[in-house]
Amino acid sequence: MSSPASIGKHPIHPMLIVFPIGLWIFSLVCDFIYHAGTHNLFWKGVAFYTMMGGVIGALFAAVPGFIDYLSLRERHIKKIATTHMVLNLIVVALFLFNLGIRYDAAPDNEIFGVFLSITAIAILGVSGWLGGSLVYVHGVAVEPPSSKEDYRRAA
Repeated sequence: MSSPASIGKHPIHPMLIVFPIGLWIFSLVCDFIYHAGTHNLFWKGVAFYTMMGGVIGALFAAVPGFIDYLSLRERHIKKIATTHMVLNLIVVALFLFNLGIRYDAAPDNEIFGVFLSITAIAILGVSGWLGGSLVYVHGVAVEPPSSKEDYRRAA
């Protein structure tokens, strides 16, 4: 089943999800560098701004993802997609809460933000697995070949 949110038969949602995922993982790496190193404020700042960029990127990726979600018709596929969406909303909420904590972070609360990031990324891993299942197992947002000849050329 093809994606209604696509450009030239290429679904937009998978093009955009790499940005929040990469930014949030890099944010956690920056946290590790900050806490394991000399507590250089540069790494703390980079962690904060990459986390914010991840939230913004997630909101951009959510729009075509939701358009794709609305086009689903089969109940078992819609159930997987709903779980995927809810987990992603939880991840965004955790990172928004994390940003709020870090904005006015007292030194005692700094490590709590790292634990929030680890938790959010673990949930993101489960959500990503479900998203992969939607595409690779159930064929969501996969454009079927228009003929047997097109299928042979693609292989």
